[in-house]
Amino acid sequence: MTGAAMDTDVIVVGGGPTGLTLAGELALAGVRAVVLERQPVRSGQSRALNLQPRTAEMLDMRGWLEPVLDRALTTVPTGHFAGIPLDYDVFDTAFPYQVGIPQARVEEFLEDNLAAYDVPVLRGHELTGLAQDADGVTATVATPDGTTRRLRAAYAVGADGARSRVRKEAHIAFPGRDGRLSMVVADIVLADNGTLPTQWPLPRYDARDEQLFLVPLGGGVFRFLFGGPEQQERDRDAPVTEDEVRAALRPAGGVRPELVEVRWASRFTDAARQAEQYRAGRVLLAGDAAHIHFPAGGQGLNLGVQDAFNLGWKLASVVTGRAGEDLLETYHAERHPVGAGVLRNTRAQGVLVHPDEDVHALRETVAGMLAQPDANRYVAGLVSGLGIRYPMPGAPPHPLLGARMPGVRLPDGRGRLLAPPRAPEDMLGPWRERVGLVADAATGADAVLVRPDGYVCWAGPPGEGTPRTALERWFGRP
Repeated sequence: MTGAAMDTDVIVVGGGPTGLTLAGELALAGVRAVVLERQPVRSGQSRALNLQPRTAEMLDMRGWLEPVLDRALTTVPTGHFAGIPLDYDVFDTAFPYQVGIPQARVEEFLEDNLAAYDVPVLRGHELTGLAQDADGVTATVATPDGTTRRLRAAYAVGADGARSRVRKEAHIAFPGRDGRLSMVVADIVLADNGTLPTQWPLPRYDARDEQLFLVPLGGGVFRFLFGGPEQQERDRDAPVTEDEVRAALRPAGGVRPELVEVRWASRFTDAARQAEQYRAGRVLLAGDAAHIHFPAGGQGLNLGVQDAFNLGWKLASVVTGRAGEDLLETYHAERHPVGAGVLRNTRAQGVLVHPDEDVHALRETVAGMLAQPDANRYVAGLVSGLGIRYPMPGAPPHPLLGARMPGVRLPDGRGRLLAPPRAPEDMLGPWRERVGLVADAATGADAVLVRPDGYVCWAGPPGEGTPRTALERWFGRP
């Protein structure tokens, strides 16, 4: 198929939050994308229920947060580490909280947003094969009418979940370990007995035999998460029964909640795996296709969406010819360590939720540590995403380098700058039509160069010359 005409620029496989965010990023940059989604309709099931502060910041940079907040149920003032509270107020952010919103509502907004850019989301289209050559990729797709279709593009991105067909077709290894802890997540309807929670609590884990999490979603519907000795003995593929859910419901206010209906339920484990490479030639991975982990601390959806924000502008720059393919190498270099860090902290949280008296003693010890400001800031930075710092080789040292730029919004359809550029024009030279410099006394630098994903890639005074190395690395040669 070398030299064949392109049907689109990028094929995104997977219509969840990661794939839809990536397609939105590409659309903002004027890159054509097609989203392939195996499911014919959205299921309405919402495994994830939250947006962490860094995800909220990134959505806000694009002007997407306000419509998402309109769909949210609540805000949660703290994060948590295996149920131990974390204080987000220690960070310089406009969003020191979690946004409580079902995943389905996030997907609904992101898909509606794509419609404004005429980006097709082809539901009921299942990828059955993927090949690449020097010029592009060819996807073989099973369509809803039973026919087979072939799509040609410059690149393909797998955002198609833990059992990613894209990852398998690209022959990317997915090492790790299988699950050792088994739990159940369900959306259930409960009769109002006057004792049910009305606020979103933190998960509770005890030293006896159970881990419980009951969250009100409105209209009598609750998210119920539980796991005890019985769940450890069940087969991973065994259906979750009403009797199993009913038995796990603990008395509230002395009265056991009355189960009316189980909307949906499934089992999950603490399996932990990560793709060895996030890129194989013209094929890239993001979200659960690149990493799976125990859903502790509410990090999964956020990790995938942040993958998409990191990859989208880079892939767009390469597709449009503004940058060379070496820019794509920074995607794996930056996001693989972040994913590995989430696997580490969720595995640690998995240990802390095991029902065991010695583990309970360990939890009390860890809780005491996290009450210390420095420890809280470190762990809260991991869970919230606010502590991410990327390596920025070739740039002069500065406290902001590699860190997120608080409050930054970017121009040209991607938001607004924190402050009008005040640095001398000759600092940008031939790049001045493409980028801007944030200049504000609050940054501690006379000028700060910020990437499209909101991370500082150069900072310094105008007297030290132009940030040419950073401009060439992140924005391409003019």
